[in-house]
Amino acid sequence: MANQSRPIVLADHDREALEQLQRLPTAPAGLVRRARAILLMAQGLPGTEVAQQTGYTPVQVSRIRRRFAEGGLDALDDHPRSGRPRTVTPRKTAQIVALTLKPAPPGLTHWSTRDLAEKVGVSHMTVHRVWQAHALQPHRLETFKFSTDPEAAAKITDVVGLYLEPPTNAVVLSVDEKTQIQALSRTQPLLPMRPGLPARRTHDYRRNGLTSLYAAFNVRSGHVVGVWQPRHTATEFLAFLTLVHRRYRGHALHVILDNSSTHSTPAVRAWLEAHPSVQFHFTPTGASWLNLVEVWFSILTRKSVRRGSFDTVRALMTHIQRYIDSWNNHPTPFVWTKKPADLIKKIERRRH
Repeated sequence: MANQSRPIVLADHDREALEQLQRLPTAPAGLVRRARAILLMAQGLPGTEVAQQTGYTPVQVSRIRRRFAEGGLDALDDHPRSGRPRTVTPRKTAQIVALTLKPAPPGLTHWSTRDLAEKVGVSHMTVHRVWQAHALQPHRLETFKFSTDPEAAAKITDVVGLYLEPPTNAVVLSVDEKTQIQALSRTQPLLPMRPGLPARRTHDYRRNGLTSLYAAFNVRSGHVVGVWQPRHTATEFLAFLTLVHRRYRGHALHVILDNSSTHSTPAVRAWLEAHPSVQFHFTPTGASWLNLVEVWFSILTRKSVRRGSFDTVRALMTHIQRYIDSWNNHPTPFVWTKKPADLIKKIERRRH
């Protein structure tokens, strides 16, 4: 108890050092906390109040008081921790990194911590720490796709130009079809979310049919026109084009779409010749990500389809139509920010 009542008198340079330590963002959290405790003690606050303000117990406050009284500022540093000293040499670390970056042994697609640890003669936690320090993640795999379209640059410039500066007296539509949407029903009812528990569903399901959704996303306003079709052929695409043309009667239409074969059949080309106010703008081959309606399809899947359970195709269609109606009540246009030149440079860098 004597240590608790031992007064703390700070010299000006000690007080300045402690206050500076509290403001230092790179200082260890424990050291900053102990510095704050000493500053509070120097104000004459009792140990119980210092404990309340710092989160220590009164006994810990007493120990900190004694450490500072006996050793000054140096005594506030963290004590050496128990355990074995570091045994991984720079050479061993370099070996782990080098092997990680090479192909795995025959029969493996990638290294695991235990496989590599056995290879180099260290623990799997040592491999894990080396991977963390060098930002290596062999378990992860990302996909990529290069467009082989010889007109890719021109098409990117054309499409992105419509996003960045839509024509004043025209409507820009991003069009595509989301094919084969499945009406899946779970074998048991969904278990609702509860405090501490997420919503739960069975892993097994029944397939109750499928349908396709044709959608036109208005780039300027965010409105969506959607039509259901049992198939996705040129006939259905032409029917959808006709409906969209009627919906925006009196406006010039710029339609952004991908290179699907149904979008360029002789019947479609003949329809375009008969409707000169409609102009197609194709995304590069293998670059459907450039079509903004794909962003909307992703939102639709995540918010309306993926977690649903539908006994019939009609129930699925009704459910999604309600989502479309709700979206159109408060439409959200997407803001494109990347310039065509930036995209083209990025694609060229990845190719090389």
